[in-house]
Amino acid sequence: MPRSHGRYPYLPFTAPVSWTWPGGKRLAIYVALNLEAYGFDEGMTEQLVPSKARPDVMNFSWRDYGNRVGAWRLLETFRELDLPVTLLVNSAVYAEAPGLIEAYRAAGAAIAAHGRTNAESQAGRALDDERALIAESTRVIAAHEGQPPRGWLGPWIAETAHTPELLVEAGYRYVLDWAMDDRPVWLSTGNGPLLALPYSQELNDSNMIIARRESAAAFADAIVDQLEEMLAHPGPPVVLSVALHAYITGQPFRLYRLRRALARLAAARKAAWVTTTDAIAAHVAAQGAPAPS
Repeated sequence: MPRSHGRYPYLPFTAPVSWTWPGGKRLAIYVALNLEAYGFDEGMTEQLVPSKARPDVMNFSWRDYGNRVGAWRLLETFRELDLPVTLLVNSAVYAEAPGLIEAYRAAGAAIAAHGRTNAESQAGRALDDERALIAESTRVIAAHEGQPPRGWLGPWIAETAHTPELLVEAGYRYVLDWAMDDRPVWLSTGNGPLLALPYSQELNDSNMIIARRESAAAFADAIVDQLEEMLAHPGPPVVLSVALHAYITGQPFRLYRLRRALARLAAARKAAWVTTTDAIAAHVAAQGAPAPS
């Protein structure tokens, strides 16, 4: 037998559940926007094109465009469409881009933690080092927002064997690192259950546009196709998630294509629950978390 993570059992998609989303709807939709900070020519990076130059001014400034320009363009779009958004926040962004997260908060965004910066990951960290990383990110966000974040997405979707336990220990209610289902799934941890919400690695502009070199039009088409298929064949209560990065789809020529897809999501309100990760997690938790095993 292959090694098991021991976090959740197999559950076929056809297995019935006894609850639905609010209003009896079968589909929940959320859009997540990553707001990230990177060190200048140090640590891990996202690259538009490979560069051997040091310092790598080209790729750094391309990423920095996201917080200076792209995120503001996206905010205008979300406001125009009255579309809820979840911010996945590197805590360093509060200092790196003052006023940006505050503007999204004023527009009603839910704010989830995304580590300290995206120049680092949790992979391979010692227990106390990882605990300190989570604690620092949580503390900074709580200081600005007046309450600690409820959700966590690891920088670079990286975990150690202890991450779920540390998240529960730190007060987190849900995590977005696990992408094995269209439904929320309860993870088993040594500190009690932790809810894993679907976070798409397919409808993700970084993976689709930067890694796989798909066009902005193809990305927008994929979002609409996913919506139409899930509306037509929802199955049990499921989640459609879209993951955006401000330096990618905040570019005007990509946003032009993306706006059509976001407008289609917003227009699905009569058939689907268009919401945030915080609201989805709270709704699932209200149905009752599993008893510790």
